[in-house]
Amino acid sequence: MNHAVILPILIPLFGAACSLFVEHRRYGPRVQRSVAWTTLTALSAAVALLFAQTADGSIAVYLLGDWPARLGIALVADRLSAWMLVTTLLLAIPCLLHACSGWDRRAPHFHALFQFQLVGLNGAFLTGDIFNLFVFFEVMLIASYGLLLSGGRGLRMRIGLHYVVFNVTASTLFLIALGLLYASLGSLNMAELSQRIAEVPASHLVLVKATMGLLLLVFCSKAALMPLYLWLPEAYARAPAAVAALFAIMTKVGLYAVLRVSTLWFGEGAGPMAGYGSDWLLWAGVATLVLGGLGVLAAARLRVMISYLVVVSAATLFIAFAVRTPQVLSAGLYYLPHSTFVAAALFLIADLIRRRRGGASDRKEIIAPMPGKQTPAVLFLIGAVAVAGLPPLSGFLAKAALLAGMPAQYTAVVWTVVLGSSLMVIVGLTRGGIRLFWRVPVQEEGVPPPRKAPTRTVELFAAALLLCYGIAMSLFAGPLMQHTDAMANQLLHPGDYVGELRATPPEIRQP
Repeated sequence: MNHAVILPILIPLFGAACSLFVEHRRYGPRVQRSVAWTTLTALSAAVALLFAQTADGSIAVYLLGDWPARLGIALVADRLSAWMLVTTLLLAIPCLLHACSGWDRRAPHFHALFQFQLVGLNGAFLTGDIFNLFVFFEVMLIASYGLLLSGGRGLRMRIGLHYVVFNVTASTLFLIALGLLYASLGSLNMAELSQRIAEVPASHLVLVKATMGLLLLVFCSKAALMPLYLWLPEAYARAPAAVAALFAIMTKVGLYAVLRVSTLWFGEGAGPMAGYGSDWLLWAGVATLVLGGLGVLAAARLRVMISYLVVVSAATLFIAFAVRTPQVLSAGLYYLPHSTFVAAALFLIADLIRRRRGGASDRKEIIAPMPGKQTPAVLFLIGAVAVAGLPPLSGFLAKAALLAGMPAQYTAVVWTVVLGSSLMVIVGLTRGGIRLFWRVPVQEEGVPPPRKAPTRTVELFAAALLLCYGIAMSLFAGPLMQHTDAMANQLLHPGDYVGELRATPPEIRQP
């Protein structure tokens, strides 16, 4: 039980090593998939254990090498970390299921890269050290480079290169910010920094503010905040379906980092740094939400439109996290897994539609027959209702709670932008559905009907499973929102988090 905190990192790391070992052609895809699913099963048990441990508000600290937290590497699990781990795990299951329908055989090292991606994601959510957040960011990003470029050529390679260059540049800025942070405050431990920021002398205040601004800039670039979102639409649209679905959680890593450092470092007890950056993040989120809605309207391809829906969801979360009142923050935390699951499901559905339309692909302006369109059409309708925030699904519940808790000074702007962007999303999805499913060419006499595209039951099940997550979130909205209320309260009062990490009681130390 003492080692539960590190298991979500160690299990996929071991699974990645085993996946590399069985990649030789004498083993075949069946063995490789068995290793992947065995790893995911073990990871499910570890995440469930950690979620149960933290559900009552307990905070578990794991000190690698038993070094003191301020000197060594510390992993910390609280309600927010466990919430993100569960979201990542639930997303990984249908993504792996879709990939195992056949695409994994065309992508070299897919299963190893998939497991390394989980290592980076889980590590980023568990680390209590800002430098190791950078390390896990890099693990996640390097794996994503391989997943995006595997089996690709032509345009996907060029778009992938843009993605790599952008993220390498952001990572360089991250490293520079860490150097400045250590030089000015003398620590990289998150809990230690929360104390030192509150006590920063006036002579160092300008440098600390510049450093924090650079850190927030890096996190916002990972989360696709305006004007740093231009890399996302084409990169996600060109990625294989299972990879694009998994990438739906990656913008949430940047949002998680913003939320974690904001509540720890810029809370009410931070002195002159209290509330740092919150107004800027709020208005940037508002602008991003408007541009994301316009992107949904203007997108000529279905997968690009879904990519802009990812931008819309990230902007909505930026607004919720910038306001940081208990009710709005709780609504944002409830909205986070909903938006992740629905966007991932739509990427998988778009792949089904693309293959049924042949050469027309997913371009909305091209009228083309689509054999076997009934099932994709139903799945698309459910996904559209969920992502647009229409009742009775969880998107509506999340947005209603967010708007109901909005402070009076932001009510007019936020209500207008959130409702206006929802209207643009509804119009964009409606136009896309009409052009893809209703505008079909009339069958001419004597011309044989087009052959129905092969249907893989596993692919349909993977997309349906993601949509079922959203439906389940609607059915169990009461207990889930109670949990997010408790999570928001814990985040806004980080004294326990700081105290546990600084004190490191013996019973939760590494033996």
